[in-house]
Amino acid sequence: MNIVVVESPGKAKPINKYLGSDYKVLASYGHVRDLPAKDGSVRPDEDFDMSWEVDAKSAKRLSDIAAAAKGADKLILATDPDREGEAISWHVLEVLKKKKVLAGVTVQRVTFNAITKTAVTEAMKAPRDIDMELVDAYLARRALDYLVGFTLSPVLWRKLPGSRSAGRVQSVALRLVVDREIEIEKFRTQEYWTVEADVAAGGDPFLARLTKHEGKRLSKFDLGNETSAFAARDAVKAATFTVAAVEKRPAKRSPPPPFTTSTLQQEASRKLGFNAQRTMQAAQKLYEGIDIGGETVGLITYMRTDGVQVAPEALDDARATIGGLYGKDYVPEKPRFYSTKAKNAQEAHEAIRPTSLGRNPGKLRLEPDLGRLYELIWKRMIASQMESARIERTTIDLESGDGQTALRASGDVTLFDGYLKVYEEGRDDPDEEEVAKLPPVVQGAAAKMIASRADQHFTEPPPRYSEASLVKKMEELGIGRPSTYASVLGVLRDRAYVRMEKNRFVPEDKGRLVTIFLEEFFRRWVEYDFTAGLEEQLDLVSDGKLNWKVLLRKFWDDFYPKTEEVLKVSTRDVLDALDGALAPFLYPPKADGSDPRVCPNCGAGRLGLKTSRFGPFVGCSNYPECRFTRPIAESEDGHTPSGDRELGVDPETGMTVFLKNGRFGAYVQLGEGEKPKRSSLPKGWSAPDMDLEKGLRLLRLPREVGNHPEDGQPILAGIGRFGPFVLHAGTYANLPTADEVFEVGVNRAVALLAEKRAGGRGGRGEAAALKDLGAHPADGAPVKVLSGRYGPYIKHGSTNANVPRGTDPQAVTLEQAVLLLAERAAKPSGGAKKKLARAAKAKAEPRAAAAKKAPAKKPAAKKAKETA
Repeated sequence: MNIVVVESPGKAKPINKYLGSDYKVLASYGHVRDLPAKDGSVRPDEDFDMSWEVDAKSAKRLSDIAAAAKGADKLILATDPDREGEAISWHVLEVLKKKKVLAGVTVQRVTFNAITKTAVTEAMKAPRDIDMELVDAYLARRALDYLVGFTLSPVLWRKLPGSRSAGRVQSVALRLVVDREIEIEKFRTQEYWTVEADVAAGGDPFLARLTKHEGKRLSKFDLGNETSAFAARDAVKAATFTVAAVEKRPAKRSPPPPFTTSTLQQEASRKLGFNAQRTMQAAQKLYEGIDIGGETVGLITYMRTDGVQVAPEALDDARATIGGLYGKDYVPEKPRFYSTKAKNAQEAHEAIRPTSLGRNPGKLRLEPDLGRLYELIWKRMIASQMESARIERTTIDLESGDGQTALRASGDVTLFDGYLKVYEEGRDDPDEEEVAKLPPVVQGAAAKMIASRADQHFTEPPPRYSEASLVKKMEELGIGRPSTYASVLGVLRDRAYVRMEKNRFVPEDKGRLVTIFLEEFFRRWVEYDFTAGLEEQLDLVSDGKLNWKVLLRKFWDDFYPKTEEVLKVSTRDVLDALDGALAPFLYPPKADGSDPRVCPNCGAGRLGLKTSRFGPFVGCSNYPECRFTRPIAESEDGHTPSGDRELGVDPETGMTVFLKNGRFGAYVQLGEGEKPKRSSLPKGWSAPDMDLEKGLRLLRLPREVGNHPEDGQPILAGIGRFGPFVLHAGTYANLPTADEVFEVGVNRAVALLAEKRAGGRGGRGEAAALKDLGAHPADGAPVKVLSGRYGPYIKHGSTNANVPRGTDPQAVTLEQAVLLLAERAAKPSGGAKKKLARAAKAKAEPRAAAAKKAPAKKPAAKKAKETA
């Protein structure tokens, strides 16, 4: 019997089927050992010796593997074909050696790039030994990450309360997010105008932009205000244009290569809105296999790869599929070959592609995430082997008769769509303008002006990072490895160092301060070049050109003394250093020249950086007499990356309205003091879009919609814990959006409330009213017949009386109802019944106790009899 060990149980069944009855396939369920999460698991003083720990679940699985391996002919380690897979095989082998179950057993290592019968059976024909150079690279990375985390994190805990952790790659990724935010904050917008015209020159209209005005070529900021822009627009309207020149330059657009881990994560983010973790989870399922026609089939090749090369049989498959689906014109003369940019060839496996292009995504019934991701991979692979798109880059120059005014239109004319018929890469910036498509135009033709307009613009700061652009930037800088990006970005979110706003990374205050702390005290270790250089050294370990312990010694000899040095610095000195580093940002100069550190609340204290268990903030030195605080990140114009700023002054109260960001998100606040009025931003409202009008609308909630036509009681609209609502007489009905709180009218509110009551649901709402009987003769309160969960009943105040069985609720009169309510009130309620039952029980307990004690005398009597 041959024992095969794979990582995932999902692979075991199809692989066992491919190999037959002479093989038994068992799963390790991923890593079987790890470093215990405590100090001392990696010991630099003992030449970086490591302690490994097997958790309870893995121990059971390893015991099963050991029992199966004992007496087997072969042990075949078939874990994933990457560094982590190599490490898992090594761990399994080390445990089995310690268990001494491998006597006489041949140990082999095999790898396959896809869970298909061909890939698996071919791999079994080419066994090898475990690649210890890859294992050494794994050990070096694991040791480095452990040493940085367990040495640097305690420094953060002691010097920056509220901070949770630091990491070798995590901290550098966070620095990228923070640096981009600082760029945005420092950016100052500049106004400029453009003049455009819709023009036709014998064909379809096209868009042209003003390039020359009053005989002068225009630069971006030449039209800097409305006056100059409108004058230029009027000049365009008054001019008569002809086509002065048409320049056509043939060009080709070549398809992108098939996916790597990084490009898959980027494109899935752009086109599908998936984060890196969601992408990798879906890809893992596609790789391990999907049940198709009763058989588990792996749909894609291995999804952790830096390579873009493709197996020859896959190239042939692609070319045949393209010819069959799109025709021979779309098949290039020769297959396309792509080369990887990865510096470490051992990790540059085949690109991510479908195992068979014959499995068209349109014919497969997959879960939504799997289906969308598979279609993306399928199209990318098909496109990568298609003919280039042939285009004509066209520039059309239009000039007025006097030569004083000129317009230009630029765009592409597609002559042959090629791979664009199937696939076009997504863009990092969704607001980026697409290249215009121009109609054919003849030089010398008269141009007809259809319309012209002047548009105002403002320069914009660089955009915040999306998952796609951050992954792309990290890969460009050589920070980390694409296979780790999903977990790294997940840690930043889990630690609350960043938050996602419109699918963009925004640093939280604690994330910003951690980055500034590391830059102040551990600058070298968060430098982009240093981190990238360390990756190159780890690649050298994988390549067998550098001993992994030499790398660790060099790193530790510099890093450890620095942590000891920083630990000796007092927390107050650390805060003072950070306060000084942040001073230009935290306390920008005021327009009136006054001291920016003076507390705006008490006027006597000075502002300074403080910290609490929830993280850092700016506070007044007169605490606790003065409790003024604000988030650390505030710029000259009062904006903060968290959205904190002054919105304006409430004309009714004269108090300032603030937009702030708290532990539970953004909110607006009226004035300062002990308990100022606050209102959270509802779902769908963005902090950057907030203004005074919106803030006041929130603060003045609940809003009175009007009076209910049935009873004249007010209907209120507001936003509560469970979202926007309308309220009347204790009944709440949900509104679809927060905006409708400010727009809903009486008719709409009455309809929603009626629907809610008719639904008969418990909770806040009242049961559906079947009949209004009028006022009770005793107190004038309303008496109603309602539809309840257990049938119709009569309600008066807090008293409910069932409508007798068989009685039509619509036929009940007020007199009957008053009588039924009186009978019900005379009976004890459920709560009263329970009280009576408890009292009766308590009264009976002494008698019961006495009865139980009586037999206690019998043993004594028995004893006496025996003595006699």
